[in-house]
Amino acid sequence: MSACPLCGGGSCRPESPVLGRRYAACDACGLTFMLPADRPSAAQERAVYDLHRNDPADPGYRAFLERLSAPLIARLRPGMRGLDYGAGPGAALPAMLAAHGFPTAAWDPLYAADARLLRQRYDFIACSETAEHFHDPAAEFARLDGLLRDGGWLGLMTQWRLPERPFASWGYARDPTHVCFYQRRTLQWIAQRQGWSLECPAPHVALFRKPGAALSPCG
Repeated sequence: MSACPLCGGGSCRPESPVLGRRYAACDACGLTFMLPADRPSAAQERAVYDLHRNDPADPGYRAFLERLSAPLIARLRPGMRGLDYGAGPGAALPAMLAAHGFPTAAWDPLYAADARLLRQRYDFIACSETAEHFHDPAAEFARLDGLLRDGGWLGLMTQWRLPERPFASWGYARDPTHVCFYQRRTLQWIAQRQGWSLECPAPHVALFRKPGAALSPCG
């Protein structure tokens, strides 16, 4: 059985397969993950993403994103600058945050892979419907920590796995590009590992804060 890609632990047990894809659940951190041999390639992922209709002008889509943007904005100070990590092709969230006075760059490994954006640091990072696609979540969360300034915020939105929910019948697990699934206790494990505080203002929304006094907003 594969080691957990988040905590590195070997105490993983087989999970119910979904559409022929194999998964395991980690007893240590609570992550459920697709086995590496069954993960999609970048080309296969993009073929699925290109079918999404995430129109920035769609009121329903904007309302969905507000589940993350609203509690994040409530914790920001004027002048703060951020990054949408995993923005996708539409970059709706950066536009919404900028409209509230928080300039936000858009980075995505397939649609906007500007390496210069990963050499900067940010007052906040938004990560909406992205963490479920992390093939190496340990490395991704370490990178996010490095991108955040002291006192900065990481807003994450992804569907949490509920312990009482049968995995194989969960619609979220049927997307072939979803390779990692987090429980509430997994988010707590991540916060402890990174030294972040954690707030969960709404279901499927987590706000992490990096320790340290917030510096003057990025100019």
